[in-house]
Amino acid sequence: MKLSYWEYKTWLSHIDFTIVGSGIVGLNCALQLRAKYPEAKILVLEKGILPQGASTKNAGFACFGSISEILSDLKTHTEEEVYELVEKRWKGIHLLRENLGDKEIGFKNWGGHEVFTEQQEVLFTECLEQIAATNSFLNPIFKGDAFKVQSNTFDFKKVQEEYITNVFESQIDTGKMMSQLLLRVQSSGVILLNSIEVEHFEDLENHVVVNTNEFEFRTKKLIIATNGFGAALLEEEVKPARAQVLITKPIKDLKIKGTFHLDEGYYYFRNIDNRILFGGGRNLDFKAEETSAFGETPLVQNKLEQLLKELILPDYDFEIAYSWSGIMGVGPQKRPIIKQVSNRVYCGIRMGGMGIAIGSIIGKELADLV
Repeated sequence: MKLSYWEYKTWLSHIDFTIVGSGIVGLNCALQLRAKYPEAKILVLEKGILPQGASTKNAGFACFGSISEILSDLKTHTEEEVYELVEKRWKGIHLLRENLGDKEIGFKNWGGHEVFTEQQEVLFTECLEQIAATNSFLNPIFKGDAFKVQSNTFDFKKVQEEYITNVFESQIDTGKMMSQLLLRVQSSGVILLNSIEVEHFEDLENHVVVNTNEFEFRTKKLIIATNGFGAALLEEEVKPARAQVLITKPIKDLKIKGTFHLDEGYYYFRNIDNRILFGGGRNLDFKAEETSAFGETPLVQNKLEQLLKELILPDYDFEIAYSWSGIMGVGPQKRPIIKQVSNRVYCGIRMGGMGIAIGSIIGKELADLV
């Protein structure tokens, strides 16, 4: 597509910072750059008509890690690394709330509960035995005990009679959060262009040449914040991980409240607008879900519906309203990749399924790095 003189002059000339990706990280980075450089010309490019990836498609969990996840991470990471991960999530949520406000993001501190199936008695016992030690380990972050045992008050079936609850875990309204971020970014004078996909870039001595599906332009600095799609532009240790989600129609007299983790976090569900939102099942076929293609599969969708009927909503009549998928960024380590890639190119990718918790702080760190 050939652009006019006016289009190039107004939107694509003399650009100081170009951010690829209008998700949580990209938009927070844009806001931080605007605060640091009030006169800079900042451009955000988004390949979708709305933010793609996981930012508008996630479950809205403001979480820091269930107890089984933390114990699992301690087997593959050092104590210092796990502590830093949890601390970054905690600080990231506080920064999100501070920047946007609890009301504007629908923040509700209703706790997060890990539910263990009847077959997971060994894992449940192990987690019970480690509650005191885990609370002591994380106490300096939360300034209190995060985990406690609670009875199965929501009457789930085929599960252990108790949950392990993280009292600090909360939920947000993902749509409200992203709407507020977009509003603030645009009102700050940042240029946001949708349906523009970056296909290639070349870092030259004084600028970066960026080729998109529609046009070519120059920018002084390029920042890649595409999370799971990062592998398409960068040679970094990040892979896409598709997460499938469904939501029920409104359920009369729904009493379930909070965020819930099931089967070591491979499934997760919550209440929202008298509905149950339920996602996960990537562990049913890791290879198939290691994709950047959106879509749902019968294998995962059928399993989600089965678990809803048998475990989560056995005493309710419900119908599925619709389903969707989002693309996360994962890798061999859970630590995000925040780095200078070349002379004028930077990246903030691999959120590891914790974008809501860490996206704000990763955006800030990325802006500080640039």
